[in-house]
Amino acid sequence: MRYRTQVVAYPYWVVALLLYGLQMVFGLLAIAKYLGPDPIRTLLPFDVSKEIHTNLLIVWVLTGFMGAAYWLVPEESRTELYSPRLAYWQLGLWTVAGVTAVVGYLFGWTAGNKLLEQPMPVKIAIVVVMLMFLYNIGMTIWRARRLTTTEGVLVAGLAASALLYLPSLLSFDNYTVSIFYRWWTVHLWVEGVWEMIQGGLLAYLLIRLSGADREVMEKWLYVIVALTFISGILGTAHHYFWVGVPSYWLPLGGFFSALEPLSFLAMASYAYMAMRRSGLAHPNRLAIHWTIGSAIFSALGAGILGLAHTWPAVNRWTHGTMITPMHGHMAFFGAYVMIVLGMVTYAAPGLFGHEAEQRETPVGLWAFWLQIGGMFGMTMAFATAGISQTYLERILGLGYLETQQKIQVHFLMLVGTGILFTIGVALFLYDFFFLAPRLSRKAAPGTWPATAEA
Repeated sequence: MRYRTQVVAYPYWVVALLLYGLQMVFGLLAIAKYLGPDPIRTLLPFDVSKEIHTNLLIVWVLTGFMGAAYWLVPEESRTELYSPRLAYWQLGLWTVAGVTAVVGYLFGWTAGNKLLEQPMPVKIAIVVVMLMFLYNIGMTIWRARRLTTTEGVLVAGLAASALLYLPSLLSFDNYTVSIFYRWWTVHLWVEGVWEMIQGGLLAYLLIRLSGADREVMEKWLYVIVALTFISGILGTAHHYFWVGVPSYWLPLGGFFSALEPLSFLAMASYAYMAMRRSGLAHPNRLAIHWTIGSAIFSALGAGILGLAHTWPAVNRWTHGTMITPMHGHMAFFGAYVMIVLGMVTYAAPGLFGHEAEQRETPVGLWAFWLQIGGMFGMTMAFATAGISQTYLERILGLGYLETQQKIQVHFLMLVGTGILFTIGVALFLYDFFFLAPRLSRKAAPGTWPATAEA
């Protein structure tokens, strides 16, 4: 840890990881409800457990992003954070807003707009939090008079995320119009500006873990941002296929959605080249696992699996089936969960005062591979369930409930692989909260360039 105020990242990651664990609880509950019987249906129906599961994902990933920014920006700008106190107040308000939203969902207090269910007072609190965050980060960079491309892309992605949250404040009685504007937030987050955030964090980690030349990495970053904007903005059209909008959205969505995998393939390519050059020599090998894993898994989940069912001719059959969570689970995990866990793993030795610590513990590796294996298994279970569901419902014309009964075996597979994944999450939490702080300082294995400065 080069700057004292980088420690602000720690409480953000504590909150993020605790919410990550809670998300797993509600995820397993949601899966179990598919199998039935459901003795707590009246207390916690499926729609509420799923609502909390998806909202916890968005909240904890954003919390992880903010913690990553508070770690990265001081180091890139070579200065202390402008106001640690403001960062702590921001985290407090953010946590209260998140807890209020989750408790509110349990009692039916919701705006009812899928993925943007937060009631208006909570949404206003979120806007205030983002303004506090951007002011703190902006003043840090302004005071330093130094802005690298890596942190510029990261901060631009975070600022755009705040800006694109504003459409969620709008409320419409017409459901089609409501869906239309919902994707201005949700799609342009997860298939747009969040890719900028992932790209900035990936570039930061690759520069430090591979010793790669900063200029080369940041040129690649420009390519990734360009591909994201070319494909991501008009790629929003694939959400408009069947909601009652004009038919010209079909070719727009089909063409530009087909371009969306290019940015993820570019990330995987430049991560591979950077690590091949370095020979994986950095002592923090756990961080290398998460970094490379993020590049590869995002290319598979967000890129290839997204392309697999985004064509209008395919999507007309698969829309609303288990094919969608097949893509969604691997995409979110690879692109955003893994990059946050990579940042946490990279920063952990510095946070706990072990700058030269060898980070390749058995528990950490088990946490990595169990999450990888569990997520791959869940993706395959969703895929087989979705293919079967598409055939039985859309081709043979069976009813929804009859179809669900016939694909129960896939949900059993989903429960098994979900438990495997949850064990991996639990091991990661145990490693971060209990093992990493106790590690004794060790000598660095030789000399390693911590960064390749331009």
